[in-house]
Amino acid sequence: MSPTTVARDAADASKGFQRRMLMAYGLGDAGTGMAASLIGFYLFIFYTAAAGLPAWMAGLVLMLARIWDAINDPVVGWLSDKTRSPWGPRLPWILWSAIPLGIAMAMMWWLPPGSLWVKFGIFLAISVVANSLYTCVNLPYSALAAELTTDTGLRTRLNTARFTGSIIAGLVGIVLGGLLLQNHQDASSYLKVGVLSGAIITVFTLICAWGIAPAARHCQRPNSQKGSTRRLLRRVRENGRFMKVLGLYLMLWCALQIMQTAALIYLPVVMRLPESWSNWILLPFQISTLVGLQIWNRYSHRSGRIASLQGGTALWIGGCLLAMVLIPLDADLSPVGSWSNGLRLAALLVAIVVVGLGASTAYLIPWALLPDAIDADPEKPAGLYSAWMVFTQKICISLALFFFGNLMSLSGYVASKGIVQPDTALVAIRLCMGLIPATLVVLGLIVMRRWPDRGAHLLQAQP
Repeated sequence: MSPTTVARDAADASKGFQRRMLMAYGLGDAGTGMAASLIGFYLFIFYTAAAGLPAWMAGLVLMLARIWDAINDPVVGWLSDKTRSPWGPRLPWILWSAIPLGIAMAMMWWLPPGSLWVKFGIFLAISVVANSLYTCVNLPYSALAAELTTDTGLRTRLNTARFTGSIIAGLVGIVLGGLLLQNHQDASSYLKVGVLSGAIITVFTLICAWGIAPAARHCQRPNSQKGSTRRLLRRVRENGRFMKVLGLYLMLWCALQIMQTAALIYLPVVMRLPESWSNWILLPFQISTLVGLQIWNRYSHRSGRIASLQGGTALWIGGCLLAMVLIPLDADLSPVGSWSNGLRLAALLVAIVVVGLGASTAYLIPWALLPDAIDADPEKPAGLYSAWMVFTQKICISLALFFFGNLMSLSGYVASKGIVQPDTALVAIRLCMGLIPATLVVLGLIVMRRWPDRGAHLLQAQP
C-alpha cells in the first residue's frame, strides 16, 4: 500500500473507537487553548504592569512574536507533510514537542532582571521559542481533523470537539487568573500561573497523542504536489471564495484580539471594577462564547451559515457599542454596594454576555465556510489553504496588537496601579472595546456580500 493511500477511515471504525478519538482530539486543543486564553487576556498586562515595559514596547514584543509565529506555520506544515514514520506524519511532531512546549509556555511568565531593553530581548526570545513549539504541536494537530477521516459529518464533530475543548480550557484559564492574579503588579503570581498552565499543556497534549494514536497511525497521508511556490500562491490568490473567507476571518479575529487585550484594562480603569472582580467577570464572556458556539452551529444547519454569521455579528456589534457607552461604577463602594452600582454592574454583564454570544461566530463560521473555498479549487489542497489562512491571520493580529500598544502609549495610558488615567486614555480604551472592533466586524460582513450560501443548510441537514 502506498503512503498516500488511506489505510483505514475512522468513520468505518466502531463507535467506541470514534468516541476515544473524539474525546482525545478535544483535549488536544485544551492545553494550547488555555495558553492562548491566558496570553490573550494577561500577557500585555504582565509586560506593562508587572515588568514595567511601556505600552508601545509591549505591543512590539507581541507583534514580532506573532509575525514569527506566522512565518513558521508554512515551514512546519511543509516539514510535517514530508515526515515519514510508522505513526503517520503528524503524531511524532505532537509527541516530541509536548514537554518542551510546556516548559517554554511557563517561561513566558518569568520576569528577568535587567533594563527595559534587556527584558524586551529576553521576552522576545522566549516568545519566539514558545511560538515555534506551539506551531509544532498545533499545526499538525489541526491538520489531523481532515486526515483522520474523509467523512464530512465526523470531520465536523472533530472540529466541534476541538473548539469545545479550547473554550472550556479558556474558562479554566480565567479561573486560574482569578485565583492567582488578583494583583496585576505581582510578577511572582504570573510565574505560578505559567508553571501550572505549562504542566496542563504538556499533560493534555500527551493524552491527546495517546488517544488519537490508533487512528493517526492509519490516517490519510498527504499527497506531494508538483509546481512552483509562485504557481501555488497564484492559485490561492485567484480563488475568490477563499479570499472572501480569509477577509472575514481576519476582520473577526482582529476585532476579537483587540477586545481581549483591552478587556483587563477596560474593566478596572474605565469601569472602575476592583482587579479581583475584573479577573472573574471574564467568566461570563467565555461561558456565553461556548453557548454561542452551540447556538450558531444549530442555527446554521437550519437557516444557513451566512444567516448565522449575520445574527451573531449583529449581537457582537450591539454589545461593542453598549460597552463603549456604559457608565463607570462608583469606585468608593463595592460593585454591589448600592443600587446604582448594582445596575451598572448588571449592564456590564449584559454587554459581556451579548459580545460573547456574537463573538463565537469568529470561531465557527470562517472554518465552516473554508471547505466551500477549497472545493472551488479542482485539486482541493486543504493543507495549502489552511496554512495560508493561519499565516495571514497571525500577521494581521500581530499588526493589531502593535496598533493597540501604540494607541495606548499615544493616548497617555500608564500601566501603574492607582494612577488617574487621562481622558484621552479612557476614550482610547473605550474605542478598543467598542467602535474599533464593531467597525472591523462590519467590514467582515461587507467582504462576505454575495456569498453563494442559499440552500447550503438544506444540503447539510440531509442524512
